[in-house]
Amino acid sequence: MSRRLTSGIALLLLVAGSSAQAEIKEKAIRIGVLTDMTGIFATAMGPGSVEAARMAAEEFGGKINGRPIEILQADHQNKPDIAVSIARRWFEQDGVQAIADGGSSGAALGVQELVRSNGRIFLISGAGANQLTDEACAPTSVQWTHDAYSTATAVVSGIMQTSKEPWFFITGDYAFGHSVEATARARIAALGGTVAGSVKAQLGTPDYGSFLLQAQASGAKILALNVAGDNATAIKQAEEFGLAAQGMKIVPMSFQNVDIEAIGLKATQGDLIVTSFFEDASPAARRFSDAFYARRKAMPSQIQAGVYSAVRHYLQAVKDADSDDGASVMAKMKSTPVSDAYADHGQIRDDQRMVHDLYLVQVKTPAESKAPWDFVKLVTKIAPDQAFRPLDRSKCSLVGK
Repeated sequence: MSRRLTSGIALLLLVAGSSAQAEIKEKAIRIGVLTDMTGIFATAMGPGSVEAARMAAEEFGGKINGRPIEILQADHQNKPDIAVSIARRWFEQDGVQAIADGGSSGAALGVQELVRSNGRIFLISGAGANQLTDEACAPTSVQWTHDAYSTATAVVSGIMQTSKEPWFFITGDYAFGHSVEATARARIAALGGTVAGSVKAQLGTPDYGSFLLQAQASGAKILALNVAGDNATAIKQAEEFGLAAQGMKIVPMSFQNVDIEAIGLKATQGDLIVTSFFEDASPAARRFSDAFYARRKAMPSQIQAGVYSAVRHYLQAVKDADSDDGASVMAKMKSTPVSDAYADHGQIRDDQRMVHDLYLVQVKTPAESKAPWDFVKLVTKIAPDQAFRPLDRSKCSLVGK
């Protein structure tokens, strides 16, 4: 009898504890979109990321279980200290339960340290540094869109199917740039290629002339432009130098539809690009893209589409769990496949990487393009197990737990 009574009390306490946790405690569900609103990443992130988050919220009618959904926004100016300061204020004073986008990698790494200690949700779409799901992984943070490993591995593998000539890197001097080059170098070496040289460029560099001359003098035949938001500037200047006409292949390591729009098809035609999203990847992708275009007069970048997907999946988990507790919501997010306009049957792994298909696409020629923003054609789909870093190579402390 005593054992039955004890077991009964324990069960009641467990149920009571679960019920206490499984509720939305705040008066509103507040998601802060922390991004680059005015700097070099603003076109690929920025106001478009805010709009994408709003579109996700509208799919729930602006409310979940009686609580209104509020989308906040802030510009971290690509500065980690400002990003952390805004995130701390949002969490401690404004009742924000989740932050989306994250912007550049340095800013995202700073915010990730904060959510590690407070258990709030961080939905990373803008930042691509490998560390976010490697040694710096956090249990309530998810890297949703792209990362250095998948981007670099897929680009190098695609190029080296037809060319084993030496590479030269012009790399942005920040976390994501370093991660991309390190990963690309490892892949080049594994495939029997060589690197003729490398230079580092500061974010926002207006003139890449000296770097392009160094690449030209190195004897390299493949120029890897690895300067993210500055790739458009570098590609334009490479065209002015006539490097492609001299036999050098220009390879943007991280490139998006908004960059093609900025440069034009003449300078980018034929380029191979790895992306996690493009308008015609699926009927759902096309519907979302057209709806986004109606609002922004531009197609969504892969980052903005990732923000939509991450916020939508988070809100669905809040609804299903009837909770805004970070750990409870993340558990629901990880147990539920991601299936929407961005990803079909995506999954959040133990290392907090959301894995999904990637696409190797080729930029169309001006003659092939039939409409505004009709920029790319599919070369091949890359399955998650081929695209992302294998779990057995991860340094994330959460793997296997």
